[in-house]
Amino acid sequence: MRCGCTQGSHQHLRGTCANLQPTRSRKLFLSRGQWHSVSNAFQVVYFFHSDRRQKCCPGSHRTSSVHSTSINRYEIWNLSFVWVFTDCKADIAFMIDGSFNIGQRRFNLQKNFIGKVALMLGIGTEGPHVGIVQASEHPKIEFYLKNFTSAKDVVLAIKEVGFRGGNSNTGKALKYTAEKFFTPETGMRKGLPKVVVVFIDGWPSDDVEEAGIVAREFGVNVFVVSVNKPIPEELGMVKDVAFIDKMVCRNTDFFTYNMPNWFSTTKYVKPLVQKLCTHEQMLCSKTCYNSVNIAFLIDGSSSVGESNFQLELQFAANIVKMFEVSDIGTKIAAVQFTYDQRIEFNFNDYNVKENILEVISNIRYMSGGTATGEAIAFTMRSVFGPVRDSPNKNFLVVVTDGQSYDDVLGPAAAAQDAGITIFSVGVAWAPLDDLKDMASKPKEEHSFFTKEFTGLEALIPDVIRGICGDFVASQQ
Repeated sequence: MRCGCTQGSHQHLRGTCANLQPTRSRKLFLSRGQWHSVSNAFQVVYFFHSDRRQKCCPGSHRTSSVHSTSINRYEIWNLSFVWVFTDCKADIAFMIDGSFNIGQRRFNLQKNFIGKVALMLGIGTEGPHVGIVQASEHPKIEFYLKNFTSAKDVVLAIKEVGFRGGNSNTGKALKYTAEKFFTPETGMRKGLPKVVVVFIDGWPSDDVEEAGIVAREFGVNVFVVSVNKPIPEELGMVKDVAFIDKMVCRNTDFFTYNMPNWFSTTKYVKPLVQKLCTHEQMLCSKTCYNSVNIAFLIDGSSSVGESNFQLELQFAANIVKMFEVSDIGTKIAAVQFTYDQRIEFNFNDYNVKENILEVISNIRYMSGGTATGEAIAFTMRSVFGPVRDSPNKNFLVVVTDGQSYDDVLGPAAAAQDAGITIFSVGVAWAPLDDLKDMASKPKEEHSFFTKEFTGLEALIPDVIRGICGDFVASQQ
């Protein structure tokens, strides 16, 4: 048996260490033709147990740390080789169980398993980025997405994570992760699926339902890997036997994964990684915050006045602030109307939120009469028409302070038939009948009224809640 495992060409490596017999009694043979015919979707990474590597290369030191070889090259803690996904892109938080339920020994086995998953994911600058959150009495972020962009560094970082102990407050940790972990400052990338893989040994100590709802609202795809699930005799001690269903993105087999224990887990690595790399199944990536088109139809008639017009603009801007605007996310447009209509900006004019807010603040007050029905028809045709094939759900927010001189019922019905959900917001002299005629059904949930323009601010949460409620209902 030749040595030189740490240096040399692919052929040299193949001729030396590839013929080692791993601990699972399977020899690895790759001919030159097989080596070069490996699919572009994968890379091959060899695993050597430290003892056998020592026999292969007597001059090398025995270590449990990650070691570079001539191909991507990681010294890994056991057996054969693993396929590495190179077309997988996602931002992933592994939420590991650090409670007294799992204990120190199984905690270490859990880390070993996650290390193998991290390796197979093919972590890299353009590939998946991962971080670790430990769930116990209180959640702790061990490292963020931005901290490491190579599998070698991730594996080393995982090995350094210490056991915390405490209650299994999984719900608390999941909510914390959904709210705090995925931000641009911590390394989240736009347009990629946000994933949390929850590892839980046994069952949680706290309630998880609210955390699951928050995760879905934030567009996080929650997977649950359950180990040592409660047996029938233990169910009486479980606070909520449906805890898995309430955490996951969707109550389907795709988002749940079960392992009987932490021993002999290598066979479970690849199926889990395949799930994490199946982007088209990430149903929770689309949310009301990143997958809607919102157009504001703003009353610029003479009865509004300059100072109140600024309050209308502020109302629209504060709604925009709550959404994730981007070239692949939420789109915003604005139309001002009197007897005439003026497109202030269209859906595809700006894809940066800050730019949109600046444009809104600089909209000039028109002044004139009030033709709301014609304005709705114009917006449907000129603003929503160009994005009729968009995957985003369409919303129109109409803000007006008076009675329209034309019919609003017909244009509003036509817009709704075209798939546009209308929220009507009336101020001062706006007739309630007009607001109801314009609003989508149920009318009471899509029409709002305030006596003063200063009251618009208080309606913002209701409008946002309505948009999100309609979006979620459309996804069912």
